[in-house]
Amino acid sequence: MKNILRIVVVLVLLVVIFLQFKPDEKAIKTIAAVIETPSLINKDSLTIKSRINTPNGYKRVAYTKGSFQDYLRNYKLKPFGAKIINYDDTEYFWQGGHIGILNIPVPKNGLQQCADALIRIRSEYFWKINQKDKIGFNFTSGHYCSWKQYAEGYRPIIKGNKVSFNKTASINHSKENFYKYLNLIYMYSGTLSLYNELPKINDAKNLKLGDMLIKGGSLGHIVMICDEVVNQKGEKLYLLFQGNTPAQSVHLVKNLEDAVISPWYSLKKDAVIPVSNYTFMNSKFVRFK
Repeated sequence: MKNILRIVVVLVLLVVIFLQFKPDEKAIKTIAAVIETPSLINKDSLTIKSRINTPNGYKRVAYTKGSFQDYLRNYKLKPFGAKIINYDDTEYFWQGGHIGILNIPVPKNGLQQCADALIRIRSEYFWKINQKDKIGFNFTSGHYCSWKQYAEGYRPIIKGNKVSFNKTASINHSKENFYKYLNLIYMYSGTLSLYNELPKINDAKNLKLGDMLIKGGSLGHIVMICDEVVNQKGEKLYLLFQGNTPAQSVHLVKNLEDAVISPWYSLKKDAVIPVSNYTFMNSKFVRFK
């Protein structure tokens, strides 16, 4: 009789615990889908394209070889498991939001933050394909500063919101000087200047690889689309990478809201889009010219 009573008590306790901690239907479906879905990650691969598989029913959108889009898709990654490192060689406090680290150095001066990392990647692409005259960005004040101008010795004289350029240095087209130019851009440009300068994308259906999700201004942020897939219905998914503040390793982010398709994202304009450790509350998109 005592044994039967014990069994009844245990069963009652289990029922109570189940009712208190019962997972919701969405969580159950997500867990089941993750178990049933093959991994989208190739841990031994060292480019964005080879590291991440396409979800079932999707294929990569084709881009011209040598284009900026092709350059991004094939960007080199560090070995799987590499950590996000701050500019001062310390580990970033949270390592749970990325699936890959881009093979791009982080300057020790701490200037290469979120917008700066994307500015660098864009500039290095033009340097690589020998279209250096296309390298140039607006300061937050709205004044345009090009690499060509800087290489010829012109430097900004900044007084409040007024900027003038005077020839105060010798001509220097070296790569070392190119990175000094980028440091200048990092200081006087950012998410606000990019948001004001770059063309807006008003229909998310027109997004393409290389476009950016942005919140301009103080406490702003920006991430870049680095791969793109589409299914037979025309529905698209995207991969994203970001720099951050403090300046740190540029990293390919997970999708923490949808484990089934992670690290792929479905993107919509004016939507709430959580990306790693930042949430875009009213998503806007821009494109480099």
